[in-house]
Amino acid sequence: MKNLTIALAFLMTFSLPVSAQDFQKGLAAAQAGDFATALQEWTPLAEAGNEVAQYNLGIMYDNGQGVPQDNKEAMKWYRLAAEQGKASAQFNLGIMYDNGQGVPQDNKEAMKWYRLAAEQGKASAQFNLGVMYKNGQGVPQDNKEAVKWYRLSADQGYAKAQGNLGFMYDNGQGVLQDNTLAHMWYNIGSANGSEFGGSNRDILSKKMTPAAIEKAQVMARECMNSGYKKCGY
Repeated sequence: MKNLTIALAFLMTFSLPVSAQDFQKGLAAAQAGDFATALQEWTPLAEAGNEVAQYNLGIMYDNGQGVPQDNKEAMKWYRLAAEQGKASAQFNLGIMYDNGQGVPQDNKEAMKWYRLAAEQGKASAQFNLGVMYKNGQGVPQDNKEAVKWYRLSADQGYAKAQGNLGFMYDNGQGVLQDNTLAHMWYNIGSANGSEFGGSNRDILSKKMTPAAIEKAQVMARECMNSGYKKCGY
């Protein structure tokens, strides 16, 4: 149930008007596959301290776009952006520590950066934080904390968190066991692309009455239609 996928999309917003034109020129170049121009435009901005340009350089070194792939250089730029509070950079830094890419593997450092991004509302970081609590990696194992972070992520529509939340209700881990809520979250996760959610929903359905399945389906529709504001009984 672990997410080891790094966020590798360029950030597209820039806050300093004086340099915005240079940033946009770099962004247009990157989107067109001209990474040499993007590197030329973004490097001075990153060196001057702009966190968005720093993050985007981290992406380029992470992917090997316009530069040789280099985890340590990616870490350098992610860290500079992360220390300025850029949530996407904090999340990617957590992933690098989680996977031991460019640094020795370190669950506690991964937790630190996931938490910083999660507290800013980044759904993927909230999910990974939940996984770390579920597995007891970098923190004492704690199912209730896992459920807390899965729910925050699930409420933003993050399919993997929705599937994992279904698993917690299915198995009574961190919450009271509840087949109806488990089915609801599995079904929602499946609707949003989680194969884990779909396969577990189908297994659980075999243990439920038609009436219970119908109730779970109604709850799932209400949850999604409310923007995840009305999820449950």
